Amino acid sequence: MAKHIPSAPVTSVLPAGDVPLTHDHAFSADDEVLAALGYKSEFKREFSLFTTFCVSFAVLGLLPSFASTLFYGMGYAGTAGMTWGWAVAMVGIQSVACSMAELCSSMPTSGGLYYAAAVLAPEGWGPFAAWVTGWSNWVGQVTAAPSVNYGTAAMMLAAASIRNPAYVPTDYQTFLLTTFIMLIHGVMSSLPTKTLAQINTIGSTFNILALLVVLVLIPAGTDRESRGLPRFTSSAEVWGDIYTGTSFPPGISVLMSFVAVIWTMSGYDSPFHLAEECSNASIASPRAIVLTSAVGGTFGWALQLVVAYTVVSIDDVLESDLGQPFAAYLIQCLPQKLVLAILSLTIIAGFSMGQGCMIAASRVTFAYARDDCFPGSKYWKRVNARTLTPVNAVWFNCAIGIFSLLLIFGGGVAIGALFSIGAIAAFVAFTTPIFIRVFFVGDRFRAGPWNLGRFSLPIGAVASGFVILMVPILCLPSVTGRDLTAELMNWTALVYGALMLMVLVWWVVDARRWFKGPKVNVEHMMLGRDGAVLEGAESEQEIGTQLKGVGSMDKAKIAGEA
Repeated sequence: MAKHIPSAPVTSVLPAGDVPLTHDHAFSADDEVLAALGYKSEFKREFSLFTTFCVSFAVLGLLPSFASTLFYGMGYAGTAGMTWGWAVAMVGIQSVACSMAELCSSMPTSGGLYYAAAVLAPEGWGPFAAWVTGWSNWVGQVTAAPSVNYGTAAMMLAAASIRNPAYVPTDYQTFLLTTFIMLIHGVMSSLPTKTLAQINTIGSTFNILALLVVLVLIPAGTDRESRGLPRFTSSAEVWGDIYTGTSFPPGISVLMSFVAVIWTMSGYDSPFHLAEECSNASIASPRAIVLTSAVGGTFGWALQLVVAYTVVSIDDVLESDLGQPFAAYLIQCLPQKLVLAILSLTIIAGFSMGQGCMIAASRVTFAYARDDCFPGSKYWKRVNARTLTPVNAVWFNCAIGIFSLLLIFGGGVAIGALFSIGAIAAFVAFTTPIFIRVFFVGDRFRAGPWNLGRFSLPIGAVASGFVILMVPILCLPSVTGRDLTAELMNWTALVYGALMLMVLVWWVVDARRWFKGPKVNVEHMMLGRDGAVLEGAESEQEIGTQLKGVGSMDKAKIAGEA
């Protein structure tokens, strides 16, 4: 047995006193931590802090994310929501990121938030907490790639329309192009880990450079003056005017515009899911989470400011026949060549972002399938012998993503639900273990090497409060009363609510009988009720008995004196 495993600074699903057996196997420091969490290492650890950040930043995809969600960020509250609204939202988002990073340091496993919810929940509630968190997180992850790729496809077709004004994209063409991009990403995400790390390093570097170029090109190349307008809109108007984009009071409209910020910034959990492929994961992965959120929030705000100071007409942006608000905005304030150049950069960045989303989602699916959460889990949890990556999980997600793209034929509001569903699903999953840790665990939490110290509980409380406020806000329609029709209805509450209701019904009817939370897959010495070491069938039976109580912090730590 590796001597450091019993004292590994983790919060584990293994009952107190249980120690993984290593036999003659040599454990690295990362393997020791993972073994203490109850899992054997199945991936090559070829991601570093930088390459993990690259994947996460690629998933964040600030430029394409902003372009895809401009309709909400600008359309609900105008430039006020884009400027000071973004800054206010980032306080809550950064709190969520810091609290998540602290959990990641204590539990660096691909199961991520799902594993944390199981371990931290009160006695007997661990499996249920894991079930709800896992499914909500999975919904957010599996809808990420199709929504990103839909935005990328829409920008490609909008660029074609700018070049040829007679061309009007159809829903059928948008669906086929988005599906084609999904299939390409499926192939790329099935490659070996080392290759994926290299691809995402290139993609993330391009994302950063493209963003910097766009931040310079728009203010430098704007031709507003040739249209009889000042070069930039006045600060009083940009920061003070709240666009009437909803039927709600201005304050609620600004809060509704946060959907753009939340969706754009929802990719910083990727390092958590890549923790089993990252070296020095207990420190590198949480650092990558915080770094992604902080860098993304800062550069994202800069992009918001640039657009807010140069937009000419919000109404024309929202109602353009191009079908892509970002493209409609660009043709208002830039020459056509610059418009096409910026769209090209955004499209390439969006392609990289979609591929990063598919990688992260496949790791989540693998982790949950490893614990038999899905029908057919035995297929989705297989690791390809050649690439040492979860190829089956990649194509499982790809198929579901393509199926969800049928919403394109339901109109703009229907396909737009993918964005708000992703935002809500992700943040519910992000905050559930944080909420449990703050209000049920408190000081009994066993922090990892990266932690918030005495600021842990206050920051966690801010994160929890922010999400509790935003979930109902994100479900509000933009209009009310007689103006509200089926076409203008916000279907987020129904679609996400229906999915989670089915998950809860499944739990009550069947899943609670067999789902006991994260399943350990390392051989370990287990102490029975009388303190004796259990072996063989007796040990397996005891595992089932003790895991029923997963969630009790008294049982969830590796005892240092074991």
